[in-house]
Amino acid sequence: MAKIETRLNNIALSLSDLVGNEYIEAVCKTKAFIENRDIGEFLEIAREKTEFFPNHFSTRIDKLIDYTGKQICNSVFKSSPGAGTNAFNEATKTEMAPLSSFGFIRVGENGKAYLTAKSEHYHVPLGHSFPGYKLIENARRLGIPNATHNNTRGHITRLLETELIRIVNGLEKENKEGLNQVLKSTDPHVINRVLNLETGSIAVEAALKMMLSRFYRLDITYPKPKYSGKIPVFIVIADHNGGKEANYHGTTVLAQILRGMWPDLYSVLEKNNIFNIQQVKINDIDDFIEKTNKFDSGKYKVAGFFHEIILMNYGGIKLDNDYLQDAYKICRKRDIPVIVDEIQSCLWSPDFFMFIEYGLNPDFVSIGKGFPGGEYPASKLLTTSAMDNLNLFGALVTNGQEELASLSYLITMAFAEANKQYTREIGDYYENQVRELSKKFSDIILNVEGSRHLTTLFFESEKKTVEFASFLNNRCIDISAQAYKADCPPSALTKIPLISTYKMVDYIILHMLEALENIKE
Repeated sequence: MAKIETRLNNIALSLSDLVGNEYIEAVCKTKAFIENRDIGEFLEIAREKTEFFPNHFSTRIDKLIDYTGKQICNSVFKSSPGAGTNAFNEATKTEMAPLSSFGFIRVGENGKAYLTAKSEHYHVPLGHSFPGYKLIENARRLGIPNATHNNTRGHITRLLETELIRIVNGLEKENKEGLNQVLKSTDPHVINRVLNLETGSIAVEAALKMMLSRFYRLDITYPKPKYSGKIPVFIVIADHNGGKEANYHGTTVLAQILRGMWPDLYSVLEKNNIFNIQQVKINDIDDFIEKTNKFDSGKYKVAGFFHEIILMNYGGIKLDNDYLQDAYKICRKRDIPVIVDEIQSCLWSPDFFMFIEYGLNPDFVSIGKGFPGGEYPASKLLTTSAMDNLNLFGALVTNGQEELASLSYLITMAFAEANKQYTREIGDYYENQVRELSKKFSDIILNVEGSRHLTTLFFESEKKTVEFASFLNNRCIDISAQAYKADCPPSALTKIPLISTYKMVDYIILHMLEALENIKE
């Protein structure tokens, strides 16, 4: 695929531009009174334009690619041993832990430069030290607090909620009337609610609780639920062995049970008809029909269908559009709520959400990771009026309403929205380059999975997967090998940042080529 001469768009915004002039003037007036200073000082900060992707930043991040794998400083200090658990201590690579970072380069404690080809495990779509986040520091200087509580959701958080609803419904920014209609809608399948949470696991857990509340009362004040007396059944994506290892929806106990963990606990729950979990074969609509026919009748009722679109914890396998379209029709007909878990895929789509590209209409969307750009832990659950069925204490998370975390969302979203076309083009370029590479080494690479920035390579053996990932890791290109999943071909996972340049992509492809040639020899 030929390179398209496209560059990332630099935008310049002030706090006033981003969150509203009237609100910011009120903030400045209050800050001036509190500190007994002239309001002009604070208005100047509020109206200061910040460039999100200035030329010096874009030029420097490309230049730093040449330093990947090189010793750029000699760090001599006694690194703290920490007090981690055994599992974390075994996994920790202190030499890679950050001393500093810039763009898609992280300098480890060993002084070497690492290329973040996994976006720091999907947290930094805009790389490190993104200039646009200077607005967060400006907000701090104006005294805008981060900490709030569930009953003091601030203006910025509420503004973010409406922005998310606008985007998830495909509305243009100037369509105020359309947004108002969506927000007021009582249509049971229009997404117009936002629950502010702290992590992706808690977001998915909230959806699970909302599904369960149609079977069990949240507390004694609630009326008898719609499906009281039925056994709730959760449908998840199966691994190729027929088990539950393909799905991953967080680290709470219930979410872990969905993926096959805590088998003894689940056995007790299943035996006592508390709830049931059924896994459906990947992209097999006949199996989906068979399972829903069996477990959405009699004493059973399907409580919800959980799915990702890109199974990043199962080799990056991509669910087919036709499969999901048919599955959604079945769910709609049978009153089965659907959650699309976009924790790992959100923002990497040019449309912000991959389910929009698929033309799907879920009842829940879980988002997080990429949106706050690694600045804060902040997740959201988007849902409908029909599923808005928990009281405050059934859903709240004390730190979920943080104002500066919400501001980080708005900054990330503003830049991503201004660069939709670039996201599509650089993502397509990267995926196509990997696919071309795979054709040359078809005896080693079985398949290419994933989509655009989330591209994975399936290898014909675990040994070669590990060799491939190790070759790149030894050259300080941060990718990972996944070679332990049930009956899933061993794979190498990548997830390049949205700010990836053609030079960065070409650098990764060049070293992938060297790795494959090395394996072949």
